[in-house]
Amino acid sequence: MKRIATAAVLIPLILFIVFSGPSWYWAFVLVVAAIGVLALYEFDNIAAAQGIPKGGVPAIIAGLVLMLAPEPFVIVLLTVIVAMSISLRFDLKTALAGSASFVLGVIYIFGAWRCAVELRALNAHWLMIALLVSWIGDTAAYYVGRSMGKHKLAPVVSPGKTWEGAIGSAIGGAIGSVVYAHFFLATQPFWIIALIGLAANIAGQFGDLCESAFKRGANMKDSGTTLPGHGGWLDRIDSTLFSVPTVYVILHFSGGF
Repeated sequence: MKRIATAAVLIPLILFIVFSGPSWYWAFVLVVAAIGVLALYEFDNIAAAQGIPKGGVPAIIAGLVLMLAPEPFVIVLLTVIVAMSISLRFDLKTALAGSASFVLGVIYIFGAWRCAVELRALNAHWLMIALLVSWIGDTAAYYVGRSMGKHKLAPVVSPGKTWEGAIGSAIGGAIGSVVYAHFFLATQPFWIIALIGLAANIAGQFGDLCESAFKRGANMKDSGTTLPGHGGWLDRIDSTLFSVPTVYVILHFSGGF
């Protein structure tokens, strides 16, 4: 019940922010940035549980700059330099791990959010497809895995996931993308939409597994407790942090921009 109630509040908010007009651009950016800050805070806690220094405020600042800067490549290089410089204040035994965690957290979360901002600027419906493949896929994986799941997908990382559920998720994500595009991106060939949805869903499943691996390494069940029924913000967006960049990269290199 808590899970449903939380979704009932978040989904309308997300839809409003994604589809709000140009005059609401900064409202969209602020909401995405706030979620990014909360997710990075949880990422830092996962790192700290494994004895790795937190990136803290410097990482948050670097992430926000990466999300908004006109030239992100330069910001990535500066982030690496800053991370390595800041690591000098850590115990030297954790300097390397601290630097790596700093850079990973910034690019992992805010790099994906930069792609979300770019997708919304192109067409909000592309951003919705990048989000929907994970939402629909999660639902399909749950029901298919519960009714048919027999073969473990990654028993060490996530014992509850099965190959049958993963396949159901991928098919559900592809079908959901095609159905959505039929109404809102009708000029696009359905098979291209299906391939994009399939690729984004598979990427999102890897995103979920990667975050699960981080948590399991830290002996944590959830990244946080701020979302009743869902755990933390990073738990909620882990798939999206992989699916959004995947859609962005496909469109970017296929001439979609």
